[in-house]
Amino acid sequence: MKLLLTSGGVTNPSINAALVQLLGKPIADCQALCIPTAQWGHPMCGPASVRGFVAAEPRFRHLSGLGWASLGVLELTALPTVGAERWIPWVREADVLLVDDGDATYLCHWMRASGLADLLPSLPDLVWVGVSAGSMVLTPRIGTSFVEWPAAPDDRTLGVVDFSIFPHLDAFPENTMADAERWAAEIGGPAYAIDEQTAITVVDGAAEVVSEGRWTTFG
Repeated sequence: MKLLLTSGGVTNPSINAALVQLLGKPIADCQALCIPTAQWGHPMCGPASVRGFVAAEPRFRHLSGLGWASLGVLELTALPTVGAERWIPWVREADVLLVDDGDATYLCHWMRASGLADLLPSLPDLVWVGVSAGSMVLTPRIGTSFVEWPAAPDDRTLGVVDFSIFPHLDAFPENTMADAERWAAEIGGPAYAIDEQTAITVVDGAAEVVSEGRWTTFG
């Protein structure tokens, strides 16, 4: 699996070029599946925001609205009840998974419960494009300040990559560099703070920052 881990999506030409390189073909030729699951675990999200994502409304122009050949929906909470023989082919036929923001611990729970987490290592050509929680879910920990799902046992996530991500740097009053530094001290391991104009690509375990904005590393 190839990763494009972002804070705000494909927001500038540099990130767009990185995405096309990961895909190996133009965006307009690619089949995408939207994963809105993380939204259900966050109190600021709900039916309207999920609709906007899967309908590629203008505010989602940096993710589902990029001009994909096709857009489908992969709702992870439904997968355990439909059977792997149905949904695994849907994932195998896709070029890219678009994984939206929300609560990363909720998304982590359903990635495991659905079986998607176990399937992903067998899909080396699939591209994962994450926004915020959709990126953080692949890290070892997200930090307690980013946990919004009341049933989360702790802040641990999948650990597909060996670094953590502090998203939305400077985008909100509580996401300053000072906040990121306190967060990094709690995480205690390798980490990045990235703004909306920054992404991290990961191919064969090698991470590379792609940015037209502000970012920093910790640890």
